[in-house]
Amino acid sequence: MNEIEYTVLTEKKIRLLERNQYTFNAGSRPIKRGMKNWIELFFGVKIIAMNSYRPPRKGRRIRPIIGHPIRCRHMIITLQPGYSIPLLSEE
Repeated sequence: MNEIEYTVLTEKKIRLLERNQYTFNAGSRPIKRGMKNWIELFFGVKIIAMNSYRPPRKGRRIRPIIGHPIRCRHMIITLQPGYSIPLLSEE
């Protein structure tokens, strides 16, 4: 599954880790149900909730034309207590 590009680690996202919520930056086309099944199988975790949103677009002017970069989607995944994603564990 190459739709997950990378993990988002900002101050706010690190605070979400304390509540067992992980944030990934995904492509613009993934389907939530497919992503949920893939993450559960790949990482061996149980997902309670999965939310996604698209950050606001920023315009870029190139002379008379205003362009927009390719949009991505942030996926916020809430895991059941006792589960964690091994790539981000603090151990």
